Amino acid sequence: MERRIRRYIIATAIAALTATVALIVWAPTFDPRLGEAVFWLSIVALLTQMLNYMLARNATGSISFIPFLASAAVAPSWIAVFGVCCVAIVVQLSRRRGVLKSVFNVCQQCFSISAALLVYLICGGQSLLAFKNAPAGVHYPYAALAALFTTFFALNSVCVSGVVAISEGKRFRDVWSANTLGTLPYDLLSWPLILGLAYVYVRSGAPGTFALAVPLLGLRQLYKVNWQLEKTNQELLELMVAAIEARDPYTSGHSRRVSENARIIAQIIGLGQSEVKRVEIAALLHDVGKIHEIFAPILQKPGRLTEEEHAIMQTHPIKSEELVSRVSQLRDIVSPVRHHHENWDGTGYPDGLAGELIPLGSRIIMFADTIDAMTSDRPYRKALDENAVRQELVKYRAKQFDPTICDALLSSARFSELFGHGTHQSLPHTQEVPRLRLAQT
Repeated sequence: MERRIRRYIIATAIAALTATVALIVWAPTFDPRLGEAVFWLSIVALLTQMLNYMLARNATGSISFIPFLASAAVAPSWIAVFGVCCVAIVVQLSRRRGVLKSVFNVCQQCFSISAALLVYLICGGQSLLAFKNAPAGVHYPYAALAALFTTFFALNSVCVSGVVAISEGKRFRDVWSANTLGTLPYDLLSWPLILGLAYVYVRSGAPGTFALAVPLLGLRQLYKVNWQLEKTNQELLELMVAAIEARDPYTSGHSRRVSENARIIAQIIGLGQSEVKRVEIAALLHDVGKIHEIFAPILQKPGRLTEEEHAIMQTHPIKSEELVSRVSQLRDIVSPVRHHHENWDGTGYPDGLAGELIPLGSRIIMFADTIDAMTSDRPYRKALDENAVRQELVKYRAKQFDPTICDALLSSARFSELFGHGTHQSLPHTQEVPRLRLAQT
């Protein structure tokens, strides 16, 4: 793993050096006016860079890209790259990060800005200082500026997500989505601010630039609050699930594994990012109703369940629905939570729904839940391997499982990802799992 990270960082450094050299060849001269612009805008960037915030997957976010891109538009040459490099080095030294992480952070920022500047120049962009005394009717090169911004954002997100994906053993697509899609609207809304900062510098110089820095810090606070709210909500959900699973050590991690499986299955069948996220949350909370006191003695019972106890356990989707429905932001997953034990042929519970009357999210959770049950050790059998699970899915296709999802899942190259959690501890007879005929005793 460390070797792959080193190779990735070396590749990023080479890309940064190559792009910077190309930029120097393209625009080798030094203009004192451009140097002055980069200096003042780099000071603003340093202030914003020191106030970064955490993103998902151990990445960090900052609004320093706003003054960085403003300086690139005002001074589209190697001087802007030099300013970015200096700010990045100061920040890394002040935070005393490891050598590899520091080198990567500096290199990826230099690569992103230098490559974006090359695209800007190729598209006909020039220093916005040239437009300071331009006659009426002459407009900024907006198409070239859009290319500058787009290239920078794309390369920055790809570089950061790539190294995080390697270091954590995650899929690049998942890391990129978690770190990028949530802030994409804010990034797009920041484009006018970038242009505004560049315009203010061109018209008013350093004093106007620092006056505009105040609302920039306000934008930074908006970014931070947005991510803190999302992170807090996710942590509260996981805390609630952990509290439920603490009642029964045999189920430890079950809901989180089901949530992970549901995410993979939802992606396999082609759901959009927002839909995948809702299914993932519904799967995390599918058993939340088991926190109700009526289930405690049954979950802790060492022997087989009576018919009456089975009937009580089959009410847990309803209890889960009742709890989830109390949170206004989760009302769209109430139905998937309630019906996650419905079978395709109508033999499930609590309402005996069949076919496409079962919510799509519920059908996905049925697969995710059952696969986790089959890949867990049971008192009467060992955990099933991938081939055995495949056979069971085929056996109960169109009975317990949605046949369309089943076919897509079994034919997908990602099917093996559902088995990356390892085997789990035995579940006692009292644990209510999706009722595969295989699992009945």
